Amino acid sequence: MLLTFVILYLLVSIGIGLVAALRVHDSRDFVLAGRTLPLYVVTATVFATWFGSETVLGISSTFLKDGLRGIVSDPFGSSLCLIFVGLFFAAKLYRMDLLTIGDYYRRRFGPAVELCISLAIVVSYLGWLSAQIVVIGLVFEVVTAGAISLTWGILIGAVVVLIYTLWGGMFSVAWTNFFQMVIIILGLFYIAWIIADKAGGVGTVVSHAHAAGKFEFWPAPEAKDVLAFIAAAVTMMFGSIPQQDVFQRVTSARSERIAVVGSVAGGTLYFLFAFVPIFLAYSAFLIDPAMVERLMEKDHQHILPTLVMEHTPLFAQIIFFGALLSAVMSTASGTLLAPSVTFTENILKHFVIKRELTDRQFLWLMRGVVAAFSVVVTLFSLKTDSTIYELVVGAYKVTLVAAFVPLVAGLYWRHATTQGALAAIVFGVGIWVPLEIFAPDGLWPPQLAGLLGSVFGMLAGSLLPQWIGHAGVAMRQAHEHATHAHAAAAGTHHVPHDGEHHRKPH
Repeated sequence: MLLTFVILYLLVSIGIGLVAALRVHDSRDFVLAGRTLPLYVVTATVFATWFGSETVLGISSTFLKDGLRGIVSDPFGSSLCLIFVGLFFAAKLYRMDLLTIGDYYRRRFGPAVELCISLAIVVSYLGWLSAQIVVIGLVFEVVTAGAISLTWGILIGAVVVLIYTLWGGMFSVAWTNFFQMVIIILGLFYIAWIIADKAGGVGTVVSHAHAAGKFEFWPAPEAKDVLAFIAAAVTMMFGSIPQQDVFQRVTSARSERIAVVGSVAGGTLYFLFAFVPIFLAYSAFLIDPAMVERLMEKDHQHILPTLVMEHTPLFAQIIFFGALLSAVMSTASGTLLAPSVTFTENILKHFVIKRELTDRQFLWLMRGVVAAFSVVVTLFSLKTDSTIYELVVGAYKVTLVAAFVPLVAGLYWRHATTQGALAAIVFGVGIWVPLEIFAPDGLWPPQLAGLLGSVFGMLAGSLLPQWIGHAGVAMRQAHEHATHAHAAAAGTHHVPHDGEHHRKPH
């Protein structure tokens, strides 16, 4: 019965996605939903950016081990990321009328910076999306008591997410996110009501967690602990700002005001609601301590699903796994679309194909990349043995050290130059990678050292004499403008891009 409802839920999600896909007429619809989304949908899809497997299973199980101090990256860092995007980035990027975040780096710093950062963005999604696909496999494994293995569950989950994302793009992502957010909120509040009653009430659970020291947040006053705490916070807080999925959700809004308000509202809602799965998982300590002790040694990510399966009625199980699938699929669809669009627009089109594409050709190229990326991620999901929380938090180290500083400096510092952006990438990645390999547990967390190196690179590269100047960028833009005008006169149709059409790559 439970499996039947899970399958029914997946079919409904696919149906909503395919109906939304009917509104896709060109590549701009596919990537940005035609910039038509109202506030309630933008808020829902921003909320769904992070409310995935790591929120329901990863954060909750990590809290059981390490308390609030262990989840500084998510939800604290990730929710502040969305709020900061709304306050400091949404309006500026919305006005630029871009197709991808990679387009910003090309417009501001030129094609070399675009290529480097676009590659970093694409790579960062591998672990993030894998975490979502693994959980769909976990759901099938749990609800069938192992009849469907984790491997087959992963394959099924990847196919389901691919179907509606492939055809509907951002329209499907946004409207399925709205439907899924409703299921998440109603479903998890219902489960919390049932679990709280079994655990002796909310006050009892909170008191038990407080007595166990789980609410200790700040690190010990020692250099290594403080630096590790800061690194964990900024990885998600800053490293996930220059990301295509966040950018798409904000710039798909109907207006600049909706982009700003929707991002802040979605981030705030995410932070508040992320504590519901934490409450549920910790309640297991009071309801079934033997089960918790067993799974803490084996796989603590199974604690919450096992609690629901063993201690709630069938209807509650249906609601919980529906909400879990909602959370996972809402995140997975966006994180499948984002790197695929970035790779197509900012790498394939400009640096590989190097020829004119009609809008239809570009749209089908993006769909082909979506399918290819889903295969790569599925294979990675089958091979990885990292926890959900590790996959998610680790995903944004590369964009933290490579992309964040050029984004901020480009928007807020008029002296930032192409040379400075390239130096920021070189110093950031050049410091982070060796430390990650040879001294991951040293005094300085690798990603924090890389972030500081990126800041130094931007300052030094921009203020020193310019060997790599803006002249090359200006010449390229003039060439593209001339190419676009010539093509328009010849009647060639181009793909929408940077507020105009896709131009012939240089």
